[in-house]
Amino acid sequence: MDILVISNITLWIAFIVMLIVNLALARQIGVLYERVAPAGALMLNKTLRVGAAAPQLAIQDLYGKLLEIGGPDVNGRSTLLYFISPDCPVCGSLIPVVKSAARAESSWLQVILASDGDNQDHKGYISEKGLEAYPYVVSELLGKTYGISKLPYAVLIDEKGLIASMGIINSREQLESLFEAKEKKVASIQDYIKQQHSGVEHRESNQS
Repeated sequence: MDILVISNITLWIAFIVMLIVNLALARQIGVLYERVAPAGALMLNKTLRVGAAAPQLAIQDLYGKLLEIGGPDVNGRSTLLYFISPDCPVCGSLIPVVKSAARAESSWLQVILASDGDNQDHKGYISEKGLEAYPYVVSELLGKTYGISKLPYAVLIDEKGLIASMGIINSREQLESLFEAKEKKVASIQDYIKQQHSGVEHRESNQS
């Protein structure tokens, strides 16, 4: 009988120790998650500023349709300018991600693909990647006007014609971070994370 009691006590002690260890691990995982939170798209743009009016240009796409880029949208939709190049492997690998986002967010978003170079090269690229459904602009002026120096790069213009967010896009998460930044009304997800950390630190300092 004494052995059974001792055994039960030992098991309860082991259970309590394990519970404490699990709680400690859960807390450390939470801290680690905050430190390695998914990075949003890096802006790296000296020409544009989030919240400012997007430069307005009237440019024909490869199909001869005149596009009004920048300015308020008559249909109340935002515009994603996705700057790419047929010579950019990362650009090509993210085409399915952009197409998926265009379908999923079609109620409020239109996608315009942009590049420069020889028109014939881009026509072959459009056929290869199945991009016939999207406006495709080949314009060196557009890239220079929007200060694009690295690819792939995306600029999200809201329905009022203002720069909502922008940045280099190397993954689905970074593309989605542009949409989240617009929704949260911040320049970037990095800024949002900094705001959250500052708020936590401010509350902790007030409590201490």
